[in-house]
Amino acid sequence: MYDYPLDYSWSTDEVIDVMSLYNAVEKAYEEGITKTELMECYQKYIKIVDSKSEQKKFDQAFQEASGYSIYKAIQMAKDNDWIDLR
Repeated sequence: MYDYPLDYSWSTDEVIDVMSLYNAVEKAYEEGITKTELMECYQKYIKIVDSKSEQKKFDQAFQEASGYSIYKAIQMAKDNDWIDLR
């Protein structure tokens, strides 16, 4: 278990949406996930974390904590309907 990178100024709903993306990325690495499910979570995430520099910061922190990359999962989703990064 590890600590998820969060911004404590976010509302409860925003934290839930960001956590949903983290969980979706974990799923992509551990068992696979549909493009639709991953991208729905990602679209909510980028409304909350709307600057590219902040997205990179959170991706790096998440990757350091979990070993999983949001960026790699999203890149794979651009060309695939099923994302499996195992």
